Amino acid sequence: MRVPLTVGDFSDRAALVHGERPAVVDEPGVPGSLGTITYGEMHDRARGMALALDAMGVGPGERVAIVSPNSARFLISFFGVSGYGRILVPVNFRLNAEEVGYIVEHSGAQVLLVDPEIETQLAGVDAKVRLLLDGVQDAELFAPAPPGAAPAPWEADEEATCSINYTSGTTARPKGVQITHRNAWLNATVFGWHTTVDDSDVLLHTLPMFHCNGWGMPYAVTAMGGTHVVLRKVDGEEILRRVADDGVTLMCGAPAVVSAILTAAAERRQAGVPVPGAGTVRIVVAGAPPPSKTIERVESELGWEFIQIYGLTETAPLLTINRAPKEWAALPTAERAVLLGRAGVPAVGVQMDVDEDGEVLARSNHVFAGYWNQPEASAEALAGGWFHTGDGGLLDGPFTVISDRKKDVIITGGENVSSIEVEDCLYQHPAVAEAAVIGVPDERWGETVKALVVLRPGVAATEDELIAHCRAHLAHFKCPTSVEWRDALQRTATGKLQKYKLRQPYWEGRTRQVN
Repeated sequence: MRVPLTVGDFSDRAALVHGERPAVVDEPGVPGSLGTITYGEMHDRARGMALALDAMGVGPGERVAIVSPNSARFLISFFGVSGYGRILVPVNFRLNAEEVGYIVEHSGAQVLLVDPEIETQLAGVDAKVRLLLDGVQDAELFAPAPPGAAPAPWEADEEATCSINYTSGTTARPKGVQITHRNAWLNATVFGWHTTVDDSDVLLHTLPMFHCNGWGMPYAVTAMGGTHVVLRKVDGEEILRRVADDGVTLMCGAPAVVSAILTAAAERRQAGVPVPGAGTVRIVVAGAPPPSKTIERVESELGWEFIQIYGLTETAPLLTINRAPKEWAALPTAERAVLLGRAGVPAVGVQMDVDEDGEVLARSNHVFAGYWNQPEASAEALAGGWFHTGDGGLLDGPFTVISDRKKDVIITGGENVSSIEVEDCLYQHPAVAEAAVIGVPDERWGETVKALVVLRPGVAATEDELIAHCRAHLAHFKCPTSVEWRDALQRTATGKLQKYKLRQPYWEGRTRQVN
């Protein structure tokens, strides 16, 4: 027997088994907030959304774009759109109108859903149907389906595209990553298995839902009947408050989220206020290799479990997972943190490899179907039956170790320098809050290492001090030859450093950014 795997399975099960349980706690005090709704109601609203799309003439395979911070309506859309055969196009709400307009046009979205907070900035972006997610314009779209009302039938196909997730576009126009129902289903179940999601979990959505479908956690937590707590904006103190008030047990995010939490926790301790979650919260981190010092602080200062994953939008995203096995339990915290800094071992059903050029390759049921309307880019990414990640790395036994984005390797005097390694060293200095290491032109060495540093509030350091710190821990050719102070470092909406933008000013007037 073969039964198609579709994302609708998750909400169907949750409504059947946990219909009376709180499904989602929406952000209060914002237009369109749904408050707290049960799984039965969430399922009814997803069916109602499918009925409304039927009435609009938006059939299976048509695209529905949503541009919004995290919300209950966004969560419902995963099931009300994709669960009934349409294709969800989650869009980064921090993009400008031109960028969003490109994605809407390129995807061919028939429906555009826009959060009221960004209505003005997207005033020129349109589609056949454009609705505000304000509880008024979209009231019919998210109204619960009447008892017995059934959406138009869809012949379930696990190979059909479930969502088109546009890459962050840090190097060029974003590409539309086609995630199939099979990709999303297997990613969610494997991810949930490795992170031990169960019906007692309370997930705080610290990760944007638009980012690779919240890494699949909207599906995994729904399938098990856990509770979703919506967070629209990352704020360290607000995250700690939600942990205390809502009993949060699980969250996901980039290292920048971790930094915000650690800063808020330090301020709490200074004020004599308890830091919640010790022994009960686990945080899953990806988006960039976190400094080992950050991992150490999560365990020692918060008492939370740190789990690292590695993957890409194209892999739905789970490829590897690094969750401390029982053998590491007795290790000193600092030593365990270094081990947790690796990308991890292959998730169930994933194969990892590194080619002769040092590029990390992957094979998995999670790997995407291809880029939307870009067959040449798809063929290149999937050449030879492997997905080419674009990341440089190596295999250390079963562990994948990411050394750098290949384009971010600094070649100085003929020697390769991993910017991640130098950044990790800088983070060990007590004055450093954030650091980005880039290569800049140098007449003697071709390129030389520059550090861009944000200092911790109220803490001072000198350029010579940070260079000396690196020289005490790294080979001298790897160390910064200069340090510049910054108030903040430019990142994508998902917390990734935009190094091409950081490098740009230093390479102006040159035809390429290598020397």
